[in-house]
Amino acid sequence: MNPAVILPGMSIATDRLPAWTLVTPAVALLIAIALYGASALPAALAMGAALLAAVMAAVYHAEVLAARLGEPFGAVLLALAVTVIELGLIVSIMLGDRPEPTLVRDTIHAVVVLVLHGIAGLCIVTGAIRHREQEFSTKGAQAYLIVLLPMVAITLVLPNMTTSAPGPFYTSAQLAFVSVACFVLWLAFTFVQTVRHRDHFQPARQSGAVTGRPPPRVAAGALLMLLVALAAVVLLAKGVSPHLQAAVEAIGAPVALVGVIVAAIVLLPEALTALRAAREDQLQTSINLALGSGVASIGLTIPTVAVIAWWTGTPLELGVSAGGATLLALSFMMALITYGTGRTSLLSGVVHLILLATWLFLIIAP
Repeated sequence: MNPAVILPGMSIATDRLPAWTLVTPAVALLIAIALYGASALPAALAMGAALLAAVMAAVYHAEVLAARLGEPFGAVLLALAVTVIELGLIVSIMLGDRPEPTLVRDTIHAVVVLVLHGIAGLCIVTGAIRHREQEFSTKGAQAYLIVLLPMVAITLVLPNMTTSAPGPFYTSAQLAFVSVACFVLWLAFTFVQTVRHRDHFQPARQSGAVTGRPPPRVAAGALLMLLVALAAVVLLAKGVSPHLQAAVEAIGAPVALVGVIVAAIVLLPEALTALRAAREDQLQTSINLALGSGVASIGLTIPTVAVIAWWTGTPLELGVSAGGATLLALSFMMALITYGTGRTSLLSGVVHLILLATWLFLIIAP
């Protein structure tokens, strides 16, 4: 048996793809085609289940390809796969019968909070329980924050400060500039991560599970299945999104909850991978996965959505509330403290989870 190199924390087959990862994308795509346009509740539940399964399969195959590439290229590929899934969900709602002008803001806001507090907090607590303290590269972690902070500021906070357009909106010229700025920041960071300072993002120690690389035929199969799974996700998102919006309205929850659900769906598989890495004392990989998703989410989602909004004439309400901006500022202050020491503790993990709970509570009870 020819073992495979895996990113620390991954649970990937050695010389072949598991049967479920081959069957799931094809079945999900068939369900998407067969039930396209269906409005009955059983069809919606079937599409929802198929969507979650397709997301899990897509991220699994991205992990296989990431294992073939190795760090830090693997984390970049995973972030790109997650961003494609996120775009599929967002665009399906934008182009649906009931477009939400705040969806992009709510989803990106949710992604930022979930990666800064949710995934980070769970990984730190999990690692602290099993290993007490864990080490990571401060240069790598802070590089993520250096890019993520201005991205968040110009997309979620600055729209409230401009005067050319009323309210939390950008003009077309402003949105174009911000989109280019976010994309350039993502390109610059990716160059630093993969070329200039790759060592800043390498795990401090190798996992015992890393013994080889997936053979080319396995990687080729994973690439094909990844494309099928992503196609299924995009089609299923179109069918599920109206039911998701209707369900949120039916329980009387704020519309911002739709963005939270979208962010949770796209981040769930990567969160599980990050948790496995933390359990194996590979917190650097957890940080790469979590914060990398935040950087890619803004750097790629905002430009893509801006083009679609311009083409369709859909308004984008990007500015968060004053309370949301305050919590974002507190989130980055806490993240800078956590990632500035090179070692984690149980206390910092608990604080991150409390901040996550505070944000969620204020969405439900503003």
